[in-house]
Amino acid sequence: MKSVKVLTKKSFEFEDQDFKRGEPKSMIPSTEESAKTFMEIITLVEKLSEDSDLDDQGLLRLLDYLDDGQNATAVRAHLTELAHQRRMAVYGNRVFLRGLIEISNYCKRNCVYCGIRAGNPNADRYRLRTDQVLESCRTGYDLGYRTFVLQGGEDPTHTDVFLTSLVRQIRDAFPECAITLSLGERSRESYQALYDAGADRYLLRHESAEEHFYQRFHPGMRLEDRKKCLEDLKDIGYQVGAGFMVGLPGQDNTVLVEDLRYLKTLDPHMIGIGPFIPHHETPLAEQASGSVDKTVDLLAILRLMIPKVLLPATTALGSLHATGRELGIRAGANVVMPNLSPLEVREKYDLYDGKICTGDEAAECRQCIQKRIENTGFAVDMARGDHPDWRN
Repeated sequence: MKSVKVLTKKSFEFEDQDFKRGEPKSMIPSTEESAKTFMEIITLVEKLSEDSDLDDQGLLRLLDYLDDGQNATAVRAHLTELAHQRRMAVYGNRVFLRGLIEISNYCKRNCVYCGIRAGNPNADRYRLRTDQVLESCRTGYDLGYRTFVLQGGEDPTHTDVFLTSLVRQIRDAFPECAITLSLGERSRESYQALYDAGADRYLLRHESAEEHFYQRFHPGMRLEDRKKCLEDLKDIGYQVGAGFMVGLPGQDNTVLVEDLRYLKTLDPHMIGIGPFIPHHETPLAEQASGSVDKTVDLLAILRLMIPKVLLPATTALGSLHATGRELGIRAGANVVMPNLSPLEVREKYDLYDGKICTGDEAAECRQCIQKRIENTGFAVDMARGDHPDWRN
């Protein structure tokens, strides 16, 4: 295996001005904020709702205010309510459940935040056999799932021959179900072969639309390659998912504005965002976790910017806050992905510390999340849940 560059925790001790670009953050008084300023921010939220967009300065001002504004709580409530109204207009109160199957924690990449990175010698590695994946799908199908999400690291043994055979067997066994893949960067030819074999969707977070920020956390990788993969996937005909992590060290609102602008331009079918949570075997082990509030704010903003998007309330949200997924659903999220992986490998797919639902049986997890969703005032939908514009 090719050696990977050793990065230390010291490498990620950020100064306050790291990755500050553009105009400085507005200095809004914390105790004498004017009603005029508050109304200007409310006007921005209304414009975002009406136009499904703001210019970059408007997005930056809104994010800054949500961080520091005296009446940020009131703005956040209004933003969340408008996002809720938008999701109700497009999808109603449905929350789609997808069955997640984590097929391998081998990965050739060395992303510095990830617990299954190539540079972690203490990761307990595994890869599922074809029969184990099919059995997980059978378990999920019997529980009502009609979408299976196959997620894994960039495992060098997962060749096109292996993966296309696996996808075909799932397609033959469960012809009415959607097959989603989340297996990292591959060639266009590989993506095409997997699509031809029966895959419907592909999730590939862009991670960061700011090149220098992207490179800092993804040694040996290039943002242009990541974007090219997403373009290829859309061109082939997949329902495509992108997204990013919230709260990585040094990530300020100018970085997030670039992410929002990139997603608005890409117009993916799905967007996955969740808070950064450190893993003890990475260079970021001592860094603070991302903010649940900020993640939920961004979910609401994305619901308004891209109204038809399928928007998960991620496991990371639920891992960081007891009702994190419910908060995300109230702010416009409409997808949850319970785990169907075999119990004996759940804890080994260890992306970050404190991951929830590693010890629940699939049926128990399904019942638990349905009850939580219904208690929040929404309804579980076990259908495929395709994007409204896919193949239309």
